[in-house]
Amino acid sequence: MAEINDQPDLLDKIGDYFDPILAIALLALVIAGWQWWQTRTTLDNLRVEMSQRLTTANDAAQASRTLSLQTADNTRDITIRLGEIQAKLADSQNQQLALESLYRDMSKSRDEWTLADIEQVVLTANQQLQLAGNVKAAIIALQNADARLQRINKPQFTALRRALKADIQRLQSLPQVDTVGISLTLDGLIASIDSLPLASDHEIPAKPSTQQKLTPVDAAHRFSQEMWQEIKGLVQIRRLDTPDSALLAPEQSYFLRQNLKLRLLTARIALLAHDENSYKSDLSAAKIWLLRYFNEHDSRSVYASKQIDKLINSDISIQLPSLAASIAALQSSGLGRN
Repeated sequence: MAEINDQPDLLDKIGDYFDPILAIALLALVIAGWQWWQTRTTLDNLRVEMSQRLTTANDAAQASRTLSLQTADNTRDITIRLGEIQAKLADSQNQQLALESLYRDMSKSRDEWTLADIEQVVLTANQQLQLAGNVKAAIIALQNADARLQRINKPQFTALRRALKADIQRLQSLPQVDTVGISLTLDGLIASIDSLPLASDHEIPAKPSTQQKLTPVDAAHRFSQEMWQEIKGLVQIRRLDTPDSALLAPEQSYFLRQNLKLRLLTARIALLAHDENSYKSDLSAAKIWLLRYFNEHDSRSVYASKQIDKLINSDISIQLPSLAASIAALQSSGLGRN
């Protein structure tokens, strides 16, 4: 058997010197030191973080104060501007009310002026219609009045427009008189008066000249015959178809033609005035003068006589209505002048 070594080993030596209590104390001291260091580190971190947070909070508070001041300034500016806007709005409302009142006054005045002008136009058209028989002018005047009322386009003028349209239709249904054509015919007759031959005008037929060679023996006989022909030419006997055809001197012929022109001119004036009695009286007198003093066998005189007969048979006078309905509608509108 091996011999047991009685010498102590290293562990035994260490165990001799190792004190468990001391070890625990050292371990506790190490742990306490480590915790202290950890706590200090945590506190330092907390202190830095708190400082940063305080700095951030101060910056935010400063920004908040600045923003609050700006907001207060903006609010004050907005309040001032709102007051100005309210004042301007009040002024605008007052101006709008004034403009509306002025527009109503002007609209009423414009309607009164328009109706006054229309009434004057209708009265003038009625006078022209009754005095001169100018149907076309009356129709144009009534159509213009109706067009002005149409532009106004207000219901209170419906009755007036109805009366105007009724008068327009009544005038348009009247028979038309060819005033222009009759006037042109009269102008043609007046222009042809100077070329019409008078009944007292005559022409001495010219004898054909005979060129014969005469002997000296017949010279005395020829001279005597020529003298006799000259003497007979001094007096001419001519048969007149009417016993009262007068011989007119040149100056009398001139005045006859001028008087006949005046008759035709007065007939033309009566035509424009639609005076049928004067018109036919002047044409009848012109026809009598034409037959009495002018050559009725001449083609020009025959044509002039036929034209006068045609003019005498033309009706120039028509029964013209009055515009009483339109005038009454104007007066009943309440704005027209009496």
